[in-house]
Amino acid sequence: MGFATIDLIICAVPRAPCYHGRLMKAAFALVALVITLPSVAQSITRLDGTTITVAEAKTFADQTLAEHNITGAQISVLNNGKMVWSYSYGLASKSPSRPVDHDTTFAAASISKSYFGTYVMQLVERGEFNVDTPVAKQLEKPLDQYDGWKTASELVKDPRWQKVTPRMLLAHTAGLPSGSGSEKDSNLHLHFAPGTQWLYSNDGMRIVQLAVEQKLHRPLDQLMHDSLFGPLGMTRTSMIDTPAMHPDVADRYDAKTGVLIDRGRPTVATASGSVTTSAEDLARFFTALYAGQILKPAARAELFRPLIPIDSVHESTFSGHHPVDAEVKPLGMAFGIGWGLLTHTKFGPAFFKEGHIDGANAYVICFDRSQSCMSILTNNDLGEDAYRPLLEHILGDTVTPWKWDGYK
Repeated sequence: MGFATIDLIICAVPRAPCYHGRLMKAAFALVALVITLPSVAQSITRLDGTTITVAEAKTFADQTLAEHNITGAQISVLNNGKMVWSYSYGLASKSPSRPVDHDTTFAAASISKSYFGTYVMQLVERGEFNVDTPVAKQLEKPLDQYDGWKTASELVKDPRWQKVTPRMLLAHTAGLPSGSGSEKDSNLHLHFAPGTQWLYSNDGMRIVQLAVEQKLHRPLDQLMHDSLFGPLGMTRTSMIDTPAMHPDVADRYDAKTGVLIDRGRPTVATASGSVTTSAEDLARFFTALYAGQILKPAARAELFRPLIPIDSVHESTFSGHHPVDAEVKPLGMAFGIGWGLLTHTKFGPAFFKEGHIDGANAYVICFDRSQSCMSILTNNDLGEDAYRPLLEHILGDTVTPWKWDGYK
């Protein structure tokens, strides 16, 4: 599904406040950044150079999502950095019945971390934040003295905490677990020397969020809207519920029972997982990223610079604590700032992120050589079961490490 109109985003300087509308072009002699998505193309070019028609892609997606009992879904595909296909399926809500369309927004879960990492690199590019100065030195007081961070009382006593940087936290190499709930004493601890291994951490993202909000004296949802979502015309993306988006957020459903889990409208912004977004907004984001409209080349290179190799057998396990997995080793898996990286695939380097939350799953992957991307958003727990056939058949992605990602 494409757009019938073109929205202009006209800015005097990059990332300054922008003005939206189709009538602004004649009124201002300024540089115009047009972030629009084309109408549906006739075919999609797979990673191996073969093609599939959009009609064939739709038929396959319809069949696959139905077979896996997916409630609702969106898909977008890019070739050469431009969207060539957008697809909506099923129901955003069962009661009352509301179909998925291109305005529907889905819980992106941990894809929020990738949006956030990209935003942090905008701050770095502007000289407003440093990812290599230890975070303890960037906070005005010890971490455990902030509201909601009493669980850090043991962490701040560890001398290694003074070496933890935002870059380590954003790349999951600081040594923190996912959250204090996974600790035996419910207190956060460093599980290895910072920067030496890899361990996925939601709390790491939240600590960087705290440092950013404290430094800039504004809540993260406003900061990311003004710097990233707003300028790119991502009107279906937000970190919190808004009046404009509220009617279009997809409900989340239990896979086995089909029972409603949550209405999916976050009220508190969290860098680790509160974003709701659409597949077409993800396409806007990737189009702008490849066009150099989000970051300059040096900052983009830092965003995707591998910080440490990953050799664990699963995303939730320590790097280096298990034998190197045969699925992961040939791909050169690593993590950059908020993004997973596949540095050595037969289709060239790729970056990816998955999202899991009760009643919703999401997956995005881009291959730099062809600037081809595919985004899939679903609103029940079965969504991930359909990802592999969809990505392999439509995009020709045969390299995603499914076992490591926790997908079937």
